Amino acid sequence: MQTGKAMQPAEKTAGKPTPMQIAVMGAGAVGCYYGGMLARAGHAVTLIGRPRHVEAVRRDGLLLDTQAFSERVPMAAADSAPEAVSGAKLVLFCVKSTDTESAGAQIAPYLDPDAFVLSMQNGVDNAVRLRPVVQREVGAAVVYVATEMAGPGHVRHHGRGELVIEHSPAAGQAAAAFESAGVPVTFSADVTGELWAKLILNCAYNAVSAIAQLPYGRLVQGEGVPAVMRDVVDECLAVARAAGVVVPGDTWEAVQRIARTMPAQFSSTAQDVARGRRSEIDHLNGYVVRTGEAVGVATPVNRVLQVMVGLVERRGGTERFG
Repeated sequence: MQTGKAMQPAEKTAGKPTPMQIAVMGAGAVGCYYGGMLARAGHAVTLIGRPRHVEAVRRDGLLLDTQAFSERVPMAAADSAPEAVSGAKLVLFCVKSTDTESAGAQIAPYLDPDAFVLSMQNGVDNAVRLRPVVQREVGAAVVYVATEMAGPGHVRHHGRGELVIEHSPAAGQAAAAFESAGVPVTFSADVTGELWAKLILNCAYNAVSAIAQLPYGRLVQGEGVPAVMRDVVDECLAVARAAGVVVPGDTWEAVQRIARTMPAQFSSTAQDVARGRRSEIDHLNGYVVRTGEAVGVATPVNRVLQVMVGLVERRGGTERFG
């Protein structure tokens, strides 16, 4: 794993950049928000997602409902069709961490030789897992956005939207496209540390939000909740240190800032549980548990949260134990 940290702002291009052909594999809330922003800026975007969502986008365009504007953005959409990535120079890979290898295998035969695949997923190791499957350049992005699917063809943005992207020449082209769409981008030479920083935020909030079914602002007001979240953070930082990972910034302040900047947001895990879908908990708190076992650091609070979310999923009928 990389240690140390070197960051620089993404370079801005003069004038309007040449439109890119872009595909979004896994057009959920994150993929639709960024895909919609890129399409609104004039890029040729194809969303690949579930049938009801695709039908709505084909019929009416994507309703992009942000804090700054609300408008319908016309774009192409394909019903779970991996061949729709053909011709794309940038592929936003936004599937759940549980589906990384399977979704990668689906699109691999259709990727252009010079396609750049950008993993915009929760978790730490998705890009590493994806590279041998697609055998293309894969970059990692850390995503800070509060968004949800409010209905088929309707994405609602609650706040933020910045990206931290692993530095490479291909990432520079992607950054130019995002910045043309008004999406702030920062490069990182130590994306592992940045991914861990986001992982810790997810570990602190996602499971508790899922169990309580509360948004972040109300969640942190619960008696004893901040202390539990602090215990989670301390465990994660101890595991990261033992694994040789340098986590940038003031992690606890970053955790507290989430509730201030995204008070109405439910975690992605909470949204999955509410809809009866399998969550990414095994790639969040569960990843910390497994890494802790490997480096000899106990993680009892993360373990309890992983188990509790698993039980809630099982109660809701989610097939996670099959």
